Amino acid sequence: MLEIRDLTKTYGRRKAVDRLTLHARAGEVLALLGPNGAGKTTAIRCVVGLARPSGGEIVVAGHDAARDPLAARAATGYVPDRAWFYPKLTARELLRYVAGVRRLGDATARIEALLERFRLAAHADTLTEAYSHGMRQRLAFCVALLGDPRLFIADEPMVGLDVQGHRDVKRLLRELAAAGKAVVITTHTLAVAEEVADRIAVVDRGRLTAVGAMDELRAQTGEVSGNLEDVFLALTEGRAA
Repeated sequence: MLEIRDLTKTYGRRKAVDRLTLHARAGEVLALLGPNGAGKTTAIRCVVGLARPSGGEIVVAGHDAARDPLAARAATGYVPDRAWFYPKLTARELLRYVAGVRRLGDATARIEALLERFRLAAHADTLTEAYSHGMRQRLAFCVALLGDPRLFIADEPMVGLDVQGHRDVKRLLRELAAAGKAVVITTHTLAVAEEVADRIAVVDRGRLTAVGAMDELRAQTGEVSGNLEDVFLALTEGRAA
């Protein structure tokens, strides 16, 4: 569903992403982990079209993101780490606007279902400028899922959410994968990655350090019985075997 081949992104002399090759399959949750500044968000921004790659290829649902960017974006739903909305629109107005821009036709039923799913129905006619951080995060999920994307990407999806919100998002990620979507998340919450991800990719200094299920990562590091924190530190502090 997502193919990243030799992705490179430079800013002057600095390589934020360095020949990253990675894929996400339909029906799985892939967690992208790394220290601050590792290049995770930059790579994601390249995938969703918010940054122009300096090199490499990105293919989404069979669409080359460079040659057919509109088709690639239409197949993608994206929750950024910091969502921004038009402050003078209500949540319902915003979703109707997004549906119009994306030419989704009559999306009324979909909008109402999403507002209900993310516990925003009672606040659907409130201006988004009055939303708390957690409410804005839940609205970002509504926007990302409005077009029923085949690839769903969330950059730090748990930011600002309460305990119930954490539980709801974890359940949602597994549901999306079960429905045949490819799900990619970046997170610093290692317990979430360990709980919901089928595979985990570790990025450090713009490069892919390791990728695989937990048992495969343990085997690569020698942390036979370690949790994800032990494995992550081994892979990002130069202690891996």
